[in-house]
Amino acid sequence: MLQPVMHTLKNKFIVLASGSPRRKELIENIGLKVTLCPSTFEENLNPKDFKSFSAFVEETALQKVLEVDRRLAHEGRPPDVVIGADTMVTLDGNMFGKPTSEEEAFQMLSSLSGRGHTVYTGVVIKAFDKVVKFTESTNVFFGNIDESQIRAYIATGEPMDKAGGYGIQGAGGTLVERIEGDYFTVVGLPLYRLCSTLYNMFRDGASGS
Repeated sequence: MLQPVMHTLKNKFIVLASGSPRRKELIENIGLKVTLCPSTFEENLNPKDFKSFSAFVEETALQKVLEVDRRLAHEGRPPDVVIGADTMVTLDGNMFGKPTSEEEAFQMLSSLSGRGHTVYTGVVIKAFDKVVKFTESTNVFFGNIDESQIRAYIATGEPMDKAGGYGIQGAGGTLVERIEGDYFTVVGLPLYRLCSTLYNMFRDGASGS
């Protein structure tokens, strides 16, 4: 999808406002070179202050992008493109972030067992002083998992830095019976929408002028 503008994108300093090797790998797999720069934004926004899950993840992603953009500009190496993302698991109107303890991970995974939940990933792209925001959502359905399976999965350590307490691209994928929507939204970066947005931004203003 990006091939018509790839020659332009390859000459840009593209920064991912994240420390996620998964997101970096997804972007590099489509042929772009990207630099990881974890944001220092505290991610302390209150979900209750937002009218929707989409608005919450988009604002969190935006604050990550703005912090990284300002910091790198101050250091004298302003990026051409900054990409930020935030992923949240939701069930019954509640938001599940990254578990803060193994017991919290157990409670999350137990509540997801045998049920469907929705994963939202908000993405923000800043380029040419233009900011584009969007959110994708995917429904994920877990099979029935018992306590011993949950405890054993937690013991791998994988759940502790994942929203909702699982990583679909790792061992957590074995808990998932099926999904409805974009798989990459659950991983943390919806590729189709990302590429479509980048294409439109650079097709319309590839020179950056």
